[in-house]
Amino acid sequence: MQLVIRGATAFSIEARQPLYLRVPVRDENGRLLSDFMVILPGLRDRPGHEFASTLARLQAVLAGFSEVVFVDLNVPLNLLWVSVRPRPGVILELFGAVKSRLPEAKLVGHRYE
Repeated sequence: MQLVIRGATAFSIEARQPLYLRVPVRDENGRLLSDFMVILPGLRDRPGHEFASTLARLQAVLAGFSEVVFVDLNVPLNLLWVSVRPRPGVILELFGAVKSRLPEAKLVGHRYE
């Protein structure tokens, strides 16, 4: 799993290329990957110790899923991007785990009417 954090003061790993150029599309076996976004309201405004605690909880959740291939946390936008190996239900399962540790998290998705 590759974790990229952009725009953080305490944790500074800067990406030089746009996300669409860095996100993997296929796994090591050539199979297509799936991805999703999560909004983490107020993340960028948290004091250093709260930010670090939030990041540790997030990393613990993501590390628990072998399907996770790529993660990008854009702190200025409060946005988390996750790419996973597809498995039925993995996105909702993973988001549920994130939500249980970070109740403010919101899954970004399409709404069909």
